[in-house]
Amino acid sequence: MTLTDLGARRDHLDRLTGPYGLFEHALFDEPRRDEGYTLDDNARAVVVLIRTMHEPSLADLEPYLGFLMSASSGAGWHNRLTERGGWADDSGPDDTIGRAYWGLGELAGAGLHDDLAVGLLSGVTSFETPHLRSLAYAMLGASAALRAGVLESSMESFLFSALRRIPPPMSPRWAWPESRLTYANGRIPQAMIAAGSLIDDRSLLEGLDLLQWLIEIERGESGFSFTPVGGRGPGDPRPAFDQQPIEAWAMADACATALAADGDELWRDSARMAAGWFLGENDSGHALYDPHTGGGYDGLHADGVNKNQGAESTLAALGTLGGWALIEARACG
Repeated sequence: MTLTDLGARRDHLDRLTGPYGLFEHALFDEPRRDEGYTLDDNARAVVVLIRTMHEPSLADLEPYLGFLMSASSGAGWHNRLTERGGWADDSGPDDTIGRAYWGLGELAGAGLHDDLAVGLLSGVTSFETPHLRSLAYAMLGASAALRAGVLESSMESFLFSALRRIPPPMSPRWAWPESRLTYANGRIPQAMIAAGSLIDDRSLLEGLDLLQWLIEIERGESGFSFTPVGGRGPGDPRPAFDQQPIEAWAMADACATALAADGDELWRDSARMAAGWFLGENDSGHALYDPHTGGGYDGLHADGVNKNQGAESTLAALGTLGGWALIEARACG
């Protein structure tokens, strides 16, 4: 199977969907209902469907959007919901909050927002976090809203502040703002490019440079050789496992954002390579996507894949492959 004849399907996403939203985990292709739901996954589902569906509607986004809109609490944002529909926490971690703003921003960017969504999104202006990925997710939401002219002054102010919070590269040889690569690495340059293309040319160029460096660091002999769950630092042996689908999605999205801002063929080629990672163009030569159901496998090992098909991995596959299909469609006309 090639990327040309690949069609992303939603069968497995539908299988993972319960009455309150998207179940977090799966045992092979069956949802682990007793482990409940998370805002993390339901916010990501909103992003994926808005970006990959032709003219998405509010009906298309339910029940994922319903989860997102109901998760705000006086203490922040709930993350975990039990199988029976009760909140299992008072507030989730900063990544959860950043992803909530990402989903709300994409909703605004698609013109599907209402007063409640706008009110929730406005909270991003007071979002303080020391975590770069949490900040990056929020920046992506704010950029999508600003591009659509929603809360322009507030979103612009937040993005200027957020860009100043991203540290400079550690050194000329390790041109990353942290001492190690960890997870969802592509989201940091993507956020810089998305925000920079709207409000700050210098940040745009710095984001493009950072993404180019990341592509070179993550490139392997058979395609992308992504940072494993243990992270990657200068001089670490390669390849290393287990590699996660969210790395491919973050890289693909970053390259698509760069392509829209800059047009260099490097970004198109790299987005194509990130999509190919799901089809076996990787360090193990194993596919991480089931084209018959649209399920995404939970990790790449040296000798195969984790056969569980959880929400995060499935959304990563659909987001990456659906995003590549959009790039191809635009190139064709």
